[in-house]
This record gives sequence, C-alpha cells and structure tokens, in this order.
Amino acid sequence: MGFAPTTMTMLDAATAMHDGVEAIRRGMTTIDLTHLTHFDSSAVSTLVAWQRAAAEKSVKLQLVGLPAGLHSLAQLYGVDVLL
Repeated sequence: MGFAPTTMTMLDAATAMHDGVEAIRRGMTTIDLTHLTHFDSSAVSTLVAWQRAAAEKSVKLQLVGLPAGLHSLAQLYGVDVLL
C-alpha cells in the first residue's frame, strides 16, 4: 500500500514529513496527492523535504495529483521547480 496523505497542515505536517521520508527510504518513488484536501504553507516545506530525501537516495520522486492551490503556494515561495 502506498503513502497518500489527505491533510498537511501545521498541525500534522511533521508527521506527514516523517512518514513520507520513511516511505522514500523504503523505496517509494511516487507519492499520490490526489486526495490531499487540507493543506497550508507547511505542506510546501514537507514536499521539499521529501524531494531532498529522494535526492539523497539518488532517485526521482514523482508527486502525482499535486493540488493546484499547493502548486500556487510553491510558486509563491519560489520552490515549484524543486517539486
């Protein structure tokens, strides 16, 4: 079963970050964000941390179903190219 978070706000972003990094360390290369319905700016740092964890393993992480609003936040912070 894959890792597919449904919420990433400052209340639970640390858990999502940890769970995602662990999934990447176990070999996951795709994270499904299709059902991510609740997020805030802390989700942006979570996505960047996941990409960093993937880069440390020399793998390309694919983020599937990135919500448009979260992509807009990443653009606002200038990190969308990292995703």
